[in-house]
This record gives sequence, structure tokens and C-alpha cells, in this order.
Amino acid sequence: MTSELSGTTALVTGGTSGIGRATAVALAGLGAQVVLSGRDEYRGEQVAKDIRAAGGRAVFLAADLLDEASARSLAARAREVVGHVDILVNNAGIFPFGPTAQTSERDFDAVFNLNVKVPYFLVAELAPMMAERGHGAIINVTTMVAEIGAAEMGLYGSSKAALVLLTKAWAAEYGPHGVRVNAVSPGPTRTEGTAAMGDSLDELAATVPAGRAGTAEEIADAITYLATDRSSFVYGAILPVDGGRVAV
Repeated sequence: MTSELSGTTALVTGGTSGIGRATAVALAGLGAQVVLSGRDEYRGEQVAKDIRAAGGRAVFLAADLLDEASARSLAARAREVVGHVDILVNNAGIFPFGPTAQTSERDFDAVFNLNVKVPYFLVAELAPMMAERGHGAIINVTTMVAEIGAAEMGLYGSSKAALVLLTKAWAAEYGPHGVRVNAVSPGPTRTEGTAAMGDSLDELAATVPAGRAGTAEEIADAITYLATDRSSFVYGAILPVDGGRVAV
């Protein structure tokens, strides 16, 4: 445990597994008091318990993030628990792949609701209060397919491309008030969520210079960098953590 983030609070959405879990653990390890959210209460409570057992501070808030109301409710509940939020990690997301012609309106709305609408209203709820205090960090989790055209990834990629633009817009809006907004853009990453991709994850990973899939902890390292004062002059950046895919 270190004290780099001692005295700060962090809200991590989608914190029950994968990148979110690794981020919650990493932020707590730096001294932040962490609020993690997710739908699976058992997994969420276990993550919080593990963090506390390691000497950190963490609490789990069950949340089914679907719309503006659920986003604002989570932000309010987090403030009730920790008083204010210094660091927001917009990690929760879904990534269905498939042909455009077979995409239903229900699937379309579900992706944009969680991947775009929820982060939008979490920022709307929390960033002004960060600005009033004169400091804060917001980190959005996007994807390398927000930057490239990939067959059958249009729905997911376009939702994250919206988050890329919002990252830059929010940096321009809140940066002058001391709130740094940045994003991490993961490449192929081995998590519980991507396990369903099977061999296709390895095939995708083989195309990047690193020649392998990343780990949740490697993505979390980049997120924590953007959450700390080590990145104090970084605003509106999209940090690729993709094994070099950005280079080819």
C-alpha cells in the first residue's frame, strides 16, 4: 500500500470483474477510498472485501446502469458514502459484435445507453462538483475499435467513438477548472468478459506488435496513471494500451 492517492475518493463503474476490478484494487492500493459499482452483488461485495483485507478502503454499490436516472442515482449514493468523488472511472460497458443487418433497435439502445448515456450523466452529476473544488480526474475506458473500421464491430466501436469525442469535449469544458478528463483505449485484453471470444481473441492479439493479449492489470496501470498527479499536464488524451495496434 502507498499513500499517493491518500485522502481521495474514487468511483469505478463495472468494478466487479476484469478491468474495473483491477482498477479498483489498484486505486485502493494507492490509498484512495474506492466505491465500485456493478450488477453482481456477490462479486462486488467480494471485491470490496478483498480490498479491505489487503488494507485498503472500499465499498460496493449495486447498480444496474441503464439511463440518466440510474447514473445520477449512483453518483448521489456514492457521495452519500464518501462525501465527494475526486476520481471517476467510466469503465462499465457492453460489447456485442455482429452484422449491422442483424442488430435490433433494442440492442442498439442498450449499447448506447450504457456506453454513452451513463458516462454522460455521471459526468454531468460529478464534474461540476469537482470543478467547484478545483480538482478531479475522470478516466473513460474506450477501445481500439473506436479508431478503426472493423467488420461487425460498428455498434460497439461507434459507441466508444462517441466517448472519445466526449473525453476531448469534457477536457475542454472542465479542464480550466482543474478537472482532467482523459481516456484509456485498450486493445485485445484477457478478462472474464472477453473469454467468450475464444480463439478470436488470440487471433486478434496476434496482429498487434506485442503478439499477445493484454491483462486487466496492464490496463488498470494506465488508468491509475491518469488518476494521479503523475499525469498532471495530461488533458483530453486518448492513451492507447493496445500492444502496439496503434502503430500498425
